[in-house]
Amino acid sequence: MSKHFFGDTTVLLGRSLRHITRSPDTIITTAIMPIAMMLMFVYVFGGAISTGSGTSYVNYMLPGILLITVASGIAYTAYRLFMDMQGGIFERFQSMPTARSSVLWAHVLTSLVANLVSLVVVMLVALLMGFRSGAGVLAWLSVAGILVLFTLALTWIAVIPGLSAKTMEGASAFSYPLIFLPFLSSAFVPTDTMPTPLRVFADNQPVTSIVNAIRALFAEQPVGNDIWVALGWCVGILVVAYAFAMNTYRRKIS
Repeated sequence: MSKHFFGDTTVLLGRSLRHITRSPDTIITTAIMPIAMMLMFVYVFGGAISTGSGTSYVNYMLPGILLITVASGIAYTAYRLFMDMQGGIFERFQSMPTARSSVLWAHVLTSLVANLVSLVVVMLVALLMGFRSGAGVLAWLSVAGILVLFTLALTWIAVIPGLSAKTMEGASAFSYPLIFLPFLSSAFVPTDTMPTPLRVFADNQPVTSIVNAIRALFAEQPVGNDIWVALGWCVGILVVAYAFAMNTYRRKIS
C-alpha cells in the first residue's frame, strides 16, 4: 500500500510541477511582493529604524521577509486545490486505482518545492542588497529545516480553505492575515519598542520565535530557547493543520 501511495504521489507531483513550469509567473509573483517589501524597508525606512543590534537592517529583517514569502506563496496552493476541486479532478482520480490521499500530498509537495524556489530567489536578491552571514553549514541547514517545517505547516493550513471554500477569492484570501502577522512580531522592529499590549502579543506569537531563531543562526549567535519554541510552534501547527485538513478531505471525497 505504501509503495502504491508513493508511486501515485510521485506521478501526480510531476503533473503539478509541470503546471507550474508552464506558468512560472506563479513563482515570480510570489517572490515579487516580499522583494518589494525588502527594498522598501531597507532603502526607505531602514535608515530611520533602530534595531539596537549593530547589524545592517537587511540582515535584521530578512528572516521576516522569508516568512512573508512563504505566507504569500501558499495562497497559490489553496487556489490550485480549489480549481482542481471545481474541475472534478479529485473525483476523476478517485475513480481510478490510485491511493486516496496521493492527490492531496502531490499538491502539498508542489507547494513545498515552489516556495523553496521563491525563498532562494528572495535570498539572492538579499545578497545583492548587502546581506551577509558567516554562518556555518549546520546553521544554514537549521535555517532550511525551520523554513521547510514552517512551509509545510502553512501549506496544510492552506489545504483547508482550498478544499472547503465556495469561491476562488475565498480560497486564497485566508493568507492575508498570515502575511500581516510578521508585522506584529520582532521581524522589522524590536518588540520592546511596542506598546505593552502589543508587545505581549508579539513576544508570544509564533513568528517572533521563528524570526529570532533564524536571525541568531545567521548571525552566529546563541539561539537559546528560541529555536525550541520555534520548532514547537511549527510542529504543533503542522500536526493540528494536518488533522483538520485530512478530516476536511475525507468529508469532501466521501
